[in-house]
Amino acid sequence: MTTAALETIWFTRCPVPTATGIAADQGWLAGEFSPDGIEVRSLQDGAPGTPRETHYTHALTGLFREGGNVPALWARSRGEATRLIGLTWIEERQAILVRAGTQLERPEQLKGRRLAVPRRPIAIDFWRAMALRGFHGALSLAGLGLADADLVDVEAAPDGGQWEAELLALAAGRVDAVYVKGALAVEAALRHGAEVGIDLDAVPDRRARVNNGTPRPITVHQRLLDEHPDVVGRFLGVLLRAAGWAAEHPAEVARILSAETGAGASGVAAAYVPGASLHLDLSAERLDLLARQERFLRDHDFLAAPVDVAAWADHTPLQGLTHA
Repeated sequence: MTTAALETIWFTRCPVPTATGIAADQGWLAGEFSPDGIEVRSLQDGAPGTPRETHYTHALTGLFREGGNVPALWARSRGEATRLIGLTWIEERQAILVRAGTQLERPEQLKGRRLAVPRRPIAIDFWRAMALRGFHGALSLAGLGLADADLVDVEAAPDGGQWEAELLALAAGRVDAVYVKGALAVEAALRHGAEVGIDLDAVPDRRARVNNGTPRPITVHQRLLDEHPDVVGRFLGVLLRAAGWAAEHPAEVARILSAETGAGASGVAAAYVPGASLHLDLSAERLDLLARQERFLRDHDFLAAPVDVAAWADHTPLQGLTHA
């Protein structure tokens, strides 16, 4: 199969800061491939017949995915032949929220507290994984683990608002703390009168903030990589261009993030540092942090089988760009 035989490539990203989202907003992905007669489509475009479930399963072989690592690792653990071709790390507000006036400001104060752990009836419950990982990160700062707290299941609708079920439980006094992240969490906290108890962003050690979006993987199907390595390289080249542009245009990035996340300007400003880097790489540090996440997810039964992160990563596409 030649590049000319490829009629469509797909991309998908989570509603968070991504180089893919910026490149799509600027029209660079379509501009890169349209001269070759290759249509570039987004899973988020809402057109009838769009295989949206592949955002999680990655069963669509012509798909580029930039999103949370929980579904990406889950798909790989289930046997889907994906490859990891890049990782980003962008700080987005991560915090433990408490009711207003609660004297809970230090990680050790989480011991024995009732921590909200959502449960959604979806194929891979990344919301639950995020909460467990977030609380684990906070507790670890005091040398504690999840067993030192009271984990309280909070049932949430599959398409329910982000953090709504957990924050309602907090306001009702059924739990003492809720893990949140991102721009919509800033707005949700204001609506429910919750306050930041523990600011995970203030912790120097990145390991305390390893979670679904940190680090965030870019994955591609092995078949696309085998049959069209040039297309994969060109796609990554556009993402590198988008990351470089983002660093120099913070105001424009804020506008794009508002559209991507669905949050207002104040939520975006509170959740993300202006000019934050979206640069992608496969550095040893980021791969190690992702491997830590893989072990956590496996230990808590989110993965069907182990994922060897080092073997999953294919450095060739990025190396071809950085060494050019």
